[in-house]
Amino acid sequence: MRLILLGPPGAGKGTQASGIINKYNIPHISTGDIFRKNIKEGTQLGKKAKEYMDQGLLVPDELVVDLVKDRLTQDDCKEGFLLDGFPRTVAQAEALDTELNNLGWELDRVINIQVSKDSLVERAVGRRICKDCGATYHIKFNPPTIPGKCDVCGGELYQRDDDTEETVSKRIEVYQKQTSPLINYYEEKDILANIDGQQDIDKVFDDIVKVLGSGN
Repeated sequence: MRLILLGPPGAGKGTQASGIINKYNIPHISTGDIFRKNIKEGTQLGKKAKEYMDQGLLVPDELVVDLVKDRLTQDDCKEGFLLDGFPRTVAQAEALDTELNNLGWELDRVINIQVSKDSLVERAVGRRICKDCGATYHIKFNPPTIPGKCDVCGGELYQRDDDTEETVSKRIEVYQKQTSPLINYYEEKDILANIDGQQDIDKVFDDIVKVLGSGN
């Protein structure tokens, strides 16, 4: 099964991705992971990507596509994959289509997790993280037993600098502006499935499975 997972920052993609890859036994492919692996291993593509990243520049589409293409040709992707964080633009989607076509493959589904901007802001602004063990909480949806203290290790909880209403709103706006044409692109191909991400986590996953099938 060859899938793409879309959704704004804070939509819960990480949680759903874990469920999908376990149920369908396919690798989770994130561009961030690909970058880190290639840079760590000092590959030619990794060195090129690092040059841009060290300068604070976006890695060009052509190089991102090459990195993803290299990852897709590895043995564990023969039976399928879940792409997360790529493509981000229509240009990247078209390049991916070309590469998949060259491999004799096509996408099965594009899962788009939908969450309102207000809910995304509330989720992010209320998030708290333990300084010691990294456990995460939410002041409204998942509060610690003792305010400001981690249930796991007793460490102090803090709010990330970028978890402010203004910063989160900007991140969401950038995502929506960048990704809405991509959503239209896959809608026209009739492979987009919109999923209500404001439900209980398990219900969101159940809805994804209904769309994808049992996987057996």
